[in-house]
Amino acid sequence: MTLITPELLTRFDIPGPRYTSYPTADRFVEAFTAADYIQVLEQRRDALALRAKPLSLYVHIPFCESLCYYCACNKIITKHPERATAYLDYLSREVALHVQHLGVGQPVSQLHLGGGTPTFLKDAELVSLMEMLKLNFQMVPGGEYSIEVDPRTVDSQRLAFLAELGFNRLSFGVQDFDPEVQAAVHRIQPAEQVFNLVAEARKIGFESINVDLIYGLPKQTPTSFDRTLAQINELRPDRIALYAYAHLPARFKPQRRIHAAELPLPGEKVSMLSRSLAALQDAGYVYVGMDHFALPDDALAVAKRQGRLHRNFQGYSTQPDCDLIALGVSAIGRVGSTYSQNAKTMSEYCDLLDQGQLPVVRGLALSRDDLIRRAVIMALMCQGHLQFESINLAWLIDFKAYFKAELGHLAGLQAQGLVELSNTGIAVTKMGWFFVRGVAMSFDRYVQADANRTRFSKII
Repeated sequence: MTLITPELLTRFDIPGPRYTSYPTADRFVEAFTAADYIQVLEQRRDALALRAKPLSLYVHIPFCESLCYYCACNKIITKHPERATAYLDYLSREVALHVQHLGVGQPVSQLHLGGGTPTFLKDAELVSLMEMLKLNFQMVPGGEYSIEVDPRTVDSQRLAFLAELGFNRLSFGVQDFDPEVQAAVHRIQPAEQVFNLVAEARKIGFESINVDLIYGLPKQTPTSFDRTLAQINELRPDRIALYAYAHLPARFKPQRRIHAAELPLPGEKVSMLSRSLAALQDAGYVYVGMDHFALPDDALAVAKRQGRLHRNFQGYSTQPDCDLIALGVSAIGRVGSTYSQNAKTMSEYCDLLDQGQLPVVRGLALSRDDLIRRAVIMALMCQGHLQFESINLAWLIDFKAYFKAELGHLAGLQAQGLVELSNTGIAVTKMGWFFVRGVAMSFDRYVQADANRTRFSKII
């Protein structure tokens, strides 16, 4: 940790993709249609080897009762819970169309409900949703079944109810415990409330509890965030996601309510990250990679030690690299060598389903070069190393010739102590793991050709 200096953090304080996919979603095109998506679903259905491989499911629940000013998610702010009833009907139609082309009873080893606020749904609606999913898909024993939870929407009884539905992982949105920061972003939730919920979740027996934090919010200072980190250490969640706030009010309207003058200065933001890295590791957390920390005995930390980490649109995962069926407005999925995204507005999403069509409005069929680069980027992002020979054999290329320019760029990162290059492969150093997005960017053909990266968040 003594090598992670503020100067080094400042040097890599640049925009870059999070690589939940490669190519990234900004490269999706409208030329990829629902017909293309149906074709890959049916190819999966007809291939016996693929049919036996478990799926991952993502369900987007866009509703929130109140607006958090920092939020860049696709959400709908409403005080009308009845809107969720109609939405669940459309989700059911979307699932029926998937089953029509994919086949009923496909095994699922990973389910994630995100948003928005999934716990916006009433208990009866959650029961209806889970029954519908279990009727059409087969939830395999030992799978990861997670839900994002707004602490303001649940109590101990509701947590027990979520466990009865089959959820075994929770993610609590905390962001910051400081009352002034909470007021500045319009998200008031006392620390005591979160502590009580985490304690109850442990009693109930949830396998893993994650807490989301954000640094760089208005009214935050390095000292105030130190206090939040100390409380997090006391809370002791199994996993921590530590995100940098990206202030992009031109793109995300809610952020216009944040006063730019109240944001921490760049140097203060870098200091928060530097002190966070030190504090969490001193507290015994393993840096899994890309903003994620886990206790040593958590499945995510174990998967990192054993080289079994994977990455999908929900971030790091212990589950095998598998096809992802994404359901709901704006949801992004991956099947085979394609990505697809649903309509981003509720009106268009519902209109397409009213016409009996899958609501896919854009996507991408990956080229051979995309697939090769994805294999390289995911190896670096998940395992932190790769052997040239393995890529050569898998893709019938000469790695050193194919990536001559990229290896030249990595030589500069090697001089900074971030990677080690040898005649046989690439290894991300312990220090380089903190900047792995920057390492991966060396192999991103699109980013290297695009001087305007402002659409991405900062890589640290």
